[in-house]
Amino acid sequence: MLEILQVQMKSFKEKRKVRVYLPQSYNPYNKKQYPVIYMHDGQNVFRDSDAIGGVSLSLEEYLDHNKIHVIVVGIDQKPEERINEYCPWINGNYSEEVLGYKCNLGGKGEQYIDFITKELKPLIDSRYNTIKENTSMVGISLGGLISVYAACKYPHIYKSVVGLSSAFWRNQEQIEDFIRRSDLSSISSLYLDWGDKEVEDEDISRKFSVSNERVATLLKEKVTNFKYSVIVDGEHNYTSFKNRVSQIISCIN
Repeated sequence: MLEILQVQMKSFKEKRKVRVYLPQSYNPYNKKQYPVIYMHDGQNVFRDSDAIGGVSLSLEEYLDHNKIHVIVVGIDQKPEERINEYCPWINGNYSEEVLGYKCNLGGKGEQYIDFITKELKPLIDSRYNTIKENTSMVGISLGGLISVYAACKYPHIYKSVVGLSSAFWRNQEQIEDFIRRSDLSSISSLYLDWGDKEVEDEDISRKFSVSNERVATLLKEKVTNFKYSVIVDGEHNYTSFKNRVSQIISCIN
């Protein structure tokens, strides 16, 4: 079951649609509590009919079919602000190397994560029967970048983090430095993957892989339960991401 909320974002002075998946076993009148997963690009998480491009992760169907007892909170993207909100810093030098030009987007990621942590999470914890200390975050592409950033900034809150085909390249230098400076000893698990055929351009696909490899090398030294996988024939689209849903769930349960 999905519930739709309109949540005020104080720092952005606007409301944002938030989709909340409740498992079939959920009953607000009993005392059973549930872990919570926060996910970005909320339109693309649960149903194809809502997804940008018409293909979602179909996570609602997957969770119902497999009777997985978890609450999932999907925060809708604002398309014109997605790069700004999912990048904690202005795009850096590696971004220019990948794109072939300098990009000045980004820099609102800290405000976005603070919204989830300080405004949305308290709302969800007060409204639903949650296990407050069992909170995870999952992101795809730029959502993977902002999820790892959240793990570094709030490691005591986001204990399990998953990033699929993470676009670290837009903030490559900054996220590497942030990981180096972060104490991630309290993280329970962290999983990354990326495809060997992210995009058709072989040079950009190689740079994408190098970007993820550099981050994975750092996280391996920081997180005891860190795993990563290179997806054979994995591409940067939701048809490919959808095939990895079971991996997402296995890494946070």
